[in-house]
Amino acid sequence: MNAPDEPRSPEGGLFEGNLLLEALDTNDRALLAPYLERGHRARGTVLFRAGEDVSHVTFPLNQTTVTLVSRMRDGRMVETATVGHEGAVGGVVSNGYLPAFSEAVVQVSGSVLRLDAERLTRARAASPSLRDLFVRYADCLLAQVLQSVACNAVHPIEERCLRWLLTFQDRLGTPVLPVTQEMLAEMLGVRRTYLTGVLGALQRRGLISVRRGQITILDRAVAEQSACECYGKVRHHFRTVLGAVYAESGAIVAVDPTRRHDD
Repeated sequence: MNAPDEPRSPEGGLFEGNLLLEALDTNDRALLAPYLERGHRARGTVLFRAGEDVSHVTFPLNQTTVTLVSRMRDGRMVETATVGHEGAVGGVVSNGYLPAFSEAVVQVSGSVLRLDAERLTRARAASPSLRDLFVRYADCLLAQVLQSVACNAVHPIEERCLRWLLTFQDRLGTPVLPVTQEMLAEMLGVRRTYLTGVLGALQRRGLISVRRGQITILDRAVAEQSACECYGKVRHHFRTVLGAVYAESGAIVAVDPTRRHDD
């Protein structure tokens, strides 16, 4: 990142709102800036579906949040990862223009930056530092997916629910989450009527408050203690590998994005 007293590059404002892009140095920004397209994505927008070629990389800005889901033949879907201003979706692990395995759905509407996947591939080939940053982010994204699989298999629904809400809060940076019960039930792969009972139990414990169209985390510290271990493990992995930490407020703040794995 630029030092506080270092002049900002002309395109500096273009990268604001996404920590992955903000972590790039001036030279790496120059490789991407001419090809980034800003746009707005409404809630429910599908960025790509399973089986479709992934042609673009999408960088959520600020509170924009995208969920990667696996959809079953009967129409049900289960969340495998949630991505916000700390990262990107599409062509991150691969070089793009390969069939997607999952579906990417916008959960919180807002601004995004979009980049042709081929452009990112060329930039990574031209810059070892940019390639290293995206390799480390891909590692963190994969860790989130793998831990989500383990979590869905072995942990009680109450703990899974808190993990999801805490992860969502990290992406938004606010305790008031624009989450409907229907949306949360879909992400957790359970029936809404069943989830209503789960949320009621968490509310009686003083951990959350449920209102129409929103859920508020009332006591984050206790919620973290009550959630399954998966939340803390993924947060620790981001901190260790990518150099990003989840602040106590729930926001993700950049630390040293150039730090190597073995530092």
